[in-house]
Amino acid sequence: MAAAPYFASLARPVSDIQKTRVDDLVAYAQRQESVFTAGDLPAPPALAVAIVACMDSRIDMFRLFGLHLGEAHVIRNAGGIVTDDVMRSLTLSQALLDTREIMLIQHTGCGLIGHEDDLRQRVADATGTEPAWELGAFTDVEASVRRQLEVLHESPHLIGGKSARGFVYEVETGRLREVG
Repeated sequence: MAAAPYFASLARPVSDIQKTRVDDLVAYAQRQESVFTAGDLPAPPALAVAIVACMDSRIDMFRLFGLHLGEAHVIRNAGGIVTDDVMRSLTLSQALLDTREIMLIQHTGCGLIGHEDDLRQRVADATGTEPAWELGAFTDVEASVRRQLEVLHESPHLIGGKSARGFVYEVETGRLREVG
């Protein structure tokens, strides 16, 4: 019997390979390449708007606002909180890519609604270690939107920060309401 090639021992039989959700997404993206037509869109968003929103998968920003590719910057994180990284992204969006209006979107039923200590404990229980950074928990979504707007309004690094507007999206009804 001939010796197996060196690399044969490193390969797994095809029957042992488990397909993942990421594999499905990559396969879909590869199929989309054949119909891709947006390669000539300019980098600055056509509407000159940046949207800061929660990463909640129940909120489709493009569908909610009737947006198309190339029209707005959408910056998402847990809670739609204005963190240092959100501020970095907004500053670059405005200074280099000409956005001038900012929308801030938080929502009902957010996973960050609660108390910081409780949220930190839940993370520690799940991961075995407490995070070194603030998680951004809040108990009142409207008050949280107002706090985030204050950060935007007071920032000297934003061109359109003073005109930023805040909203609460109701995941139960699809209603968007402005917070004054």
